[in-house]
Amino acid sequence: MPVRPAASGSEDLCFLDAVELAELIRRRELSAREVVAAHLDRIDRVNPAINAIVTLDPEGALAAAGRADERTASGAELGPLHGLPIAFKDTHLTRGMRTTHGSPLFADHVPDEDELLVQRIESAGAIRIGKTNVPEFAAGSHTFNTVFGATRNPYDPTRSAGGSSGGAAAALAARLQPLADGSDMGGSLRNPASFCNVVGLRPTPGRVPSLPSGDLWETLAVAGPMGRTVADTALLLSVMAGPDPRFPLSLETPGAVFRAPLERDLTGLRVAYAPDLGGRVPVDPEVRAVVEQQVAVFEELGCTVVEDCPDLDGAEDVFRTLRAHTFQQGFGAFLDSARDSLKPSLVWNIEEGLKLTGADVARARAEHTRLHLAAVPFFERYDVLIAPVSQVAPFDVEAEYPTVVDGQPQHTYLDWMRSAYLLTVLGAPALSVPAGRTPAGLPVGLQIVGPPRADRAVLEIGAAFEAATGHGKRVPDLP
Repeated sequence: MPVRPAASGSEDLCFLDAVELAELIRRRELSAREVVAAHLDRIDRVNPAINAIVTLDPEGALAAAGRADERTASGAELGPLHGLPIAFKDTHLTRGMRTTHGSPLFADHVPDEDELLVQRIESAGAIRIGKTNVPEFAAGSHTFNTVFGATRNPYDPTRSAGGSSGGAAAALAARLQPLADGSDMGGSLRNPASFCNVVGLRPTPGRVPSLPSGDLWETLAVAGPMGRTVADTALLLSVMAGPDPRFPLSLETPGAVFRAPLERDLTGLRVAYAPDLGGRVPVDPEVRAVVEQQVAVFEELGCTVVEDCPDLDGAEDVFRTLRAHTFQQGFGAFLDSARDSLKPSLVWNIEEGLKLTGADVARARAEHTRLHLAAVPFFERYDVLIAPVSQVAPFDVEAEYPTVVDGQPQHTYLDWMRSAYLLTVLGAPALSVPAGRTPAGLPVGLQIVGPPRADRAVLEIGAAFEAATGHGKRVPDLP
């Protein structure tokens, strides 16, 4: 596949990185209207093949772009995302724009408020163009629902784009937008980044405050940035991150620290390599082969690489218990009122929550604490952990989930996501960065995990890896 397809005229703008695009707008070499119009035109021509963007407001976007150009002409201070188009994940509330959560129960729901991350991104100058597709209530790492259908992988439309931020990742890969917001509990941001050859960061819990929220003490689910490069991802994080007095877990570090250049010499970096998370997860041999090749990249960059894995004993029970508890809290009321409108796997996950006792939840929280404390000495021995993002390459878009991984049966829609969700439990920042492709040309991502709060270090390491490999420069061959 080509590094860059032939393009002419305004379509070229859609292939520029977000950092470069924002700088060209700032220098008045491009107008926001030109940039938005180019992306809207590409969406019109390319999106029908992949179904990444499911709600679109071209008139509103062009009007907002006109106002952005007036602001540029006035000499007023411009935000870091000034003039960049973005479609928000369809689980994030957008005032005056339909937010369906991928559920027929909310097919016509129009919120009267913006979520905090939407407020922050638009306040930084980004221009809302629409919404990206999600699985029903973001449940599962394959993007399909009865409202809009499935999102297809731009590198092979017969394959999944991952999920739950699958529409976001596919839109990035297809050059329909330069940046995307995502969220991640068990891999919902990392898996689609891996499947679509883009970058996604699951930040440290508290890095990106989530408001409104039904549980301000939640640490499994976080919002995070996605981009086609690590620098673009850091740019978006710089406006998403930062404290909010209403969010008790928010970290005090201002988001602007992520806008500084990411260049870093990795000489002497101590890297732990966990190809199957200490034998805890099966990994497809083709995926494992791609990930193993990256060890040599880190060694050539001057790193010391040792095969090792943090203590993850009990992480399975912690994640499954706390996830089920969260699902029962958030969606349990729908079992009585609208069970037939819920997909079976979602019903199962809610019912798993209904089985829990207070003692079950307390045990999971205690074990969660133990695992966090056990990770501290691990990250004193190593600066970073590398592992597969996903245990499989992009799978059949018509399947709900992979039922077998390397010969081992996967009994539920969660089983095949262990390589992502076992690491969720550590509360650590985890970056998915393009790492190559299978013999069939399907993208494979590398997961770079650092100690809690080391989000910037993880981005710096990812940027060095990206520069050394160039895997993210490959683009899909779309009509």
